[in-house]
Amino acid sequence: MAPGTAQAEQLLLHTAQRRRARDCRHAWGLSAAVLLLLLPSAAGLLPPMMFCATQPETVPLTLLSGAQEKGAVCLDGTPPGYHLQRGSGTGANNWLIHLEGGGWCSTVKDCSSRRNSELGSSNFMKPILYAGILSSDQPLNPDFYNWNRVYVRYCDGGSFSGDAEGQAPDGSTLYFRGLRIYEAVIAEVMEKGLANATKVLLTGCSAGALATMLHCDDFSAKFAQEVSVKCLADAGFFLDVKDISGERTFWSVFDGVVQLQNIRNVLPKDCLAKKEPKECFFPAELIKSIHSPMFILNSAYDSFQVRYVLIPDSLAPDNSWLCCKHNIRNCNSTQMEFLNGFRNAMVDALKVVEDKEGWGLFIDSCFTHCQTVSDISWNSPFSPRLGDKTIAEAVGDWQCGCSERVKEIDCEYPCNPTCSRQLPP
Repeated sequence: MAPGTAQAEQLLLHTAQRRRARDCRHAWGLSAAVLLLLLPSAAGLLPPMMFCATQPETVPLTLLSGAQEKGAVCLDGTPPGYHLQRGSGTGANNWLIHLEGGGWCSTVKDCSSRRNSELGSSNFMKPILYAGILSSDQPLNPDFYNWNRVYVRYCDGGSFSGDAEGQAPDGSTLYFRGLRIYEAVIAEVMEKGLANATKVLLTGCSAGALATMLHCDDFSAKFAQEVSVKCLADAGFFLDVKDISGERTFWSVFDGVVQLQNIRNVLPKDCLAKKEPKECFFPAELIKSIHSPMFILNSAYDSFQVRYVLIPDSLAPDNSWLCCKHNIRNCNSTQMEFLNGFRNAMVDALKVVEDKEGWGLFIDSCFTHCQTVSDISWNSPFSPRLGDKTIAEAVGDWQCGCSERVKEIDCEYPCNPTCSRQLPP
């Protein structure tokens, strides 16, 4: 790499940002540790980066214009919303689009209930504080702090992918319009500057991460070839596995979502040619068809999947399993063997990524879910580390191409001492 080239200058800037972030974390790490000793009951409530952080800003909600005319509405028919914080300086032409998560609704009853919350109606949506990968704090978030950052609210219950209508028990209409919401919000943000982007990162958490996988290629296709477009799926690698009863309970959930909300239109055609639509909704099949660069961040002991896929409440598990599902530290050796089977299934399903150029992996062994949108897990003294890098450092190296290989898979629990109790549940 020749000195003075744009690539060399980018690498120097990236290194300098990392150095400032590392110095800041070291500066407050000891004080934070002391405070935790003094206030053990407050552990988990400690504001990350408390001695170096800039004051987080409240980002207002923007309702989608012309939503009803476009048919791009939440479950209850209200317009969807998003939050936009403008970039500056070196990030003025770079954009990060984050798709919110929040599970799914696979039955008319469940979808009707969601209308009484922010997951089904914009009537309940409020301004939010940006954290983690969305933060404007440079030491905490050195790679994306000054990008244009958009947080798209989730109110369709179908991973931004459905296009149908239903009738609620009270006779009112249920709108399954996730695909129209996604397309309309992206189109509106395009008009606000996304169309002129130099670098773009599409991200999502949980159900939003699944949406990121579903839309990654069509999103990339919206931009010219010279634009750097990548995707990051956080805690969205949901597996089709058997639960503690030996049944595939989660299979029926995804089947319900696909059928009720007419998800088929966004599923890979090459997968549909060989498998049922519900099978193609699972990430293990989706990633085989994605061509755009993608980073998969997940816990191999994902707390959501342990609680709702492996040990669902519908099975009325005994006290031993209840204790295990809520805290992996309470699991006995037999239960850990079962959870390790889940971990091994995830690792096997991700082997296809090894041969995908431009892809990244960060699969830790922490009992947690959604790690990009938390300051603690994203980039702090309590962050999980693989290859001596925090999640923010690994993602940053992958995004800028500063490292030849960013594919890390952790060993079995409890081998990683950086899996802190402070991580998001």
